[in-house]
Amino acid sequence: MADDRQYHLKLGGNAAAHVDAYFEYRKIVGEDDDGKLFTPEEYEHYKKTVVPKRMKNRLFVSWTSPNGMDCKLIGPETPCFCTHRYKQHKTDFDVLPEERPILLPCRVKGCRCRSYHYVPLNGSQPIRCQCKHFADDHSETQPYKCKKGCGKCVGFKSSFTCSCTQPTYVHETLVETKEEREARGHPVGYDVPYAAMGGLTGFSSLADGYMRLDDSGMGVPDDEFLNRPIGADDHPFLRMHASTLNQLEGGGRRGQITSGEVDQLSDQMSHLKRPGETDMDFYERRYQERQKAEKARARGAIGYKPAVKPSKRTAPRK
Repeated sequence: MADDRQYHLKLGGNAAAHVDAYFEYRKIVGEDDDGKLFTPEEYEHYKKTVVPKRMKNRLFVSWTSPNGMDCKLIGPETPCFCTHRYKQHKTDFDVLPEERPILLPCRVKGCRCRSYHYVPLNGSQPIRCQCKHFADDHSETQPYKCKKGCGKCVGFKSSFTCSCTQPTYVHETLVETKEEREARGHPVGYDVPYAAMGGLTGFSSLADGYMRLDDSGMGVPDDEFLNRPIGADDHPFLRMHASTLNQLEGGGRRGQITSGEVDQLSDQMSHLKRPGETDMDFYERRYQERQKAEKARARGAIGYKPAVKPSKRTAPRK
């Protein structure tokens, strides 16, 4: 029998503040509370003892191509080859280890993963090994052999191509300190108290390497790239108005255009909706432009005096 009872929840004015406080708690503590919330006293003690060490000994984790570009910057929710997320691995150290590479073992009970190892996805699906089985069909320990009884698989190796045009197997999961990352010339951002931030330093870190314009990605484009002609790879809006923009910039034919052409192009551009302009503002602006044009035509008609020619049927005066 269906329950037809209705419930009416009343939330106080500070309910949103409590939600924000919980999200802040979860970002700072991460998985360290083992699923049981700290008491206020435990939480304050945690922030005084763990957070300073975390901000001092932060580790930056990235999936790097042979040319040094960070194709993927690892964040708290980024999955490992063992299918567990980065925040479920050891990410805080009282003292940074001296041996390299730095190992980040998985903390999930029963998982044999010795260190975080990133493996990309094909859309939302895991990629396949050369033995035709998925990544999660392989062991979580090196050399990540197939668990499907595949005799020919000596270790996971995928020919899946990254967006940087390099195959997956030539990439490496790089764990580095702040000093080591700065030595590579890559951004380190600000010191933050949040757990398992990995390589994230800003919103641009969520994009793939070939889309980032900082030193960890493609870098700032040069003037030749920015000033190249509009082509098939550009935004549809630019391609649609390429001819108008070329005329406005001179088109390379004379280096400058006449005042009449400027007026004509300005009239064409006025028909376009401007960035940040609402529908009401656009229609009001177009109405005012039409009113102004009609008044200008009316003034021109009043000041116009046609030349009077004598009629042939009119007899000349004596």
